[in-house]
Amino acid sequence: MTMELHVPENEPDPEAAAPDERAAREREDDGGRGRRKRRPPRPRWFVITVGVIVTLVGVVVVTPLTVGLRVWYQARQDERPRSDAIIVLGAAQYNGVPSPTLKWRLQHALELYKQGVAPRIVTVGGKAPGDNFTEADSGRRWLVRVGGLPADRVIAVPVGRDTLQSFKAVGAEYRRLGLHSGVIVTDPWHVLRAKRMASDNGISPAGSPTRSGPSVQTRDTQYHYIVRETGGYLSYVLLGRSVHTPDETIKGVVPDNTGTPSTPPGHR
Repeated sequence: MTMELHVPENEPDPEAAAPDERAAREREDDGGRGRRKRRPPRPRWFVITVGVIVTLVGVVVVTPLTVGLRVWYQARQDERPRSDAIIVLGAAQYNGVPSPTLKWRLQHALELYKQGVAPRIVTVGGKAPGDNFTEADSGRRWLVRVGGLPADRVIAVPVGRDTLQSFKAVGAEYRRLGLHSGVIVTDPWHVLRAKRMASDNGISPAGSPTRSGPSVQTRDTQYHYIVRETGGYLSYVLLGRSVHTPDETIKGVVPDNTGTPSTPPGHR
């Protein structure tokens, strides 16, 4: 007797069911809890608008904070590489007598000169309307008469009522004399902006700030100067403009007739 085995040809194999069908059955078995609805994509204009807003917020907030940190960091550096000259940025003078702020800078430059940092000192700065002397000439007279430097070792550049004007003039004098590098002496918070302007006028700069003066007396004044210099640096980089010397430097100190800088109350 012959037995025939009949195999159905079209009967579906439950194990071979399509993955989508299995997933559908599983969601049904789960009481529908596994169902997920796809959210429609965001409109393109919405994505672009959000991206622009986030970028603007980042620029407005992050950029000033970054520059402020750079001002703070640079103010704490004392760079004294061997250079062609020491550049003393101007401050107030009273009828040819340097103000205490300017004397602190001149004294610091004199110390750098004696340490062999550079063979010459460049004094910088013009004069206000009605003045008889420039800041540069007043500084040069002090270095020669009080500091004892040979007259041919001090170069006066009596130009500029702000940092940018002064560095344009110093850059021209550097090119005339064939000089290239300079150590800048100024207030601590001013160094970053001064170095940038010096570099833009063909000078390879370093910064050796003073540690005396109204800009370093208290934490409040330090914060004020950091904020001010942050704005000044951004103004120069973005708009090509300089800011004028603050009133604390021009009018906030009383001149004395001594040959050495005096120490202000609260000096640290």
